[in-house]
Amino acid sequence: MTSSRTTPGLRPPRTFRTVFPVLALCWLAVFFDGMDVNIYGAVMPHMLDDADLGLTKGSAGTIGSWTTFGMLIGALAAGNVTDWLGRRPLLVASITLFSFGSALCALAGSPASFGFGRFVSGLGLGGLMPLCLAMVMEFAPPRRAALTTGLLMTSYHAGGMAATGLGLTLAPAFGWRWVFWAGAVPAVIAVPLLLRLLPESPGVLLARGERERADAVADRYGLARPTPVEAPAAGAKGRLEAVRALFRPESRWATPLLWLAAFCGLLLVYGVSTWLPQMMRASGYGVGSSVSFLLVINAGGIVGMLVAGRTADRFGPVRVSAIWFVLTAAGALLLGARLPLGWTYVVVALTGVVLFSAQVMVYAATNTVYRDSERAAGLGWVTGVGRTGAVFGPWLGGVLAASGHDGWGFTAFALAGLVGAAAIACVPLAARAPRTGPAQPIGKPV
Repeated sequence: MTSSRTTPGLRPPRTFRTVFPVLALCWLAVFFDGMDVNIYGAVMPHMLDDADLGLTKGSAGTIGSWTTFGMLIGALAAGNVTDWLGRRPLLVASITLFSFGSALCALAGSPASFGFGRFVSGLGLGGLMPLCLAMVMEFAPPRRAALTTGLLMTSYHAGGMAATGLGLTLAPAFGWRWVFWAGAVPAVIAVPLLLRLLPESPGVLLARGERERADAVADRYGLARPTPVEAPAAGAKGRLEAVRALFRPESRWATPLLWLAAFCGLLLVYGVSTWLPQMMRASGYGVGSSVSFLLVINAGGIVGMLVAGRTADRFGPVRVSAIWFVLTAAGALLLGARLPLGWTYVVVALTGVVLFSAQVMVYAATNTVYRDSERAAGLGWVTGVGRTGAVFGPWLGGVLAASGHDGWGFTAFALAGLVGAAAIACVPLAARAPRTGPAQPIGKPV
């Protein structure tokens, strides 16, 4: 007799309860991603004061860009080999890599060696995000992909808050190196849990010829059993076809618009995460207050993910992302106005509500543009090309800080928000709904 785990008629409905194990494990992985990304900004004021390290504002910005350059390479690589090697093994490799890079940073004796450690961390960090997003979108309940994505990304900001807490407590008492030692912990905690509990994608299993395992995973989590049409093609030829598919007639113009929106969004995310404490310090706030702004903006980010996810499931991720980008631009301009401290905290929190979720809704919008078999490659390229913005943002902040124009960073970030809004708003004009997979109108709930 066939068990209920493998009988299609007895498959459980796909709800938040069935997706919870996958969401929880990916949430933990992205939590450590957010912690590692934000550690640098949280300890930068202390590192700049460390005469033995010899870090300057200019080199600090360059190192921030090396981190995100590694993330660009990692995102592009992961997005194009995940359907070949499997998502779970690559997630484990990503966490191991950025944990190792954090340990290298803790041991660094010069800006060059520290920059190398951040580059290694970036390789792992870049691969992790598109993998977790693809997993959660695949297992998400019907018409709840945006909300599930928002729930996942709350972990990034929880990790950012944890990094800020470490920067406020460990760095003043024991030195900035201990904060990076804390960044090596994910390999010890997350890797064993992922290896033991995280399922592999049914589509990936089918592409590797493991039909029985693919059906068993699909039945267990309430997914439709994958078909050869939905499964990604195997081998190097399959990787090339996956990239070509992003430029088929239905998406050939939407793809570069998504890339541009991701560029602007990640410029904002990583530029602000790296330079907000230093820019606020240059505006006259103390070191403690300046670092605490990073805590507040990430707290706003958690609220924003929940609000944006629910709103996007009703009105569509494209519309929400465009509005959020405009509000981010307004928030950046207000931050440059040097308001009283109390009002500054309010503006920082509200900016966090829209800043990070504007970018995440770009990711959610890919689910309305690409087919199921293109999702991982599409997300990989959107996040990968978007990482050029993540490279540019910290570098730009460093150039402005080194020239004594820290405050101009707020204006630059506001302009990025407006360009991002225009790019994502044009996606519905440039794309048609995918012929297979979630056949939702572009810009409507996914």
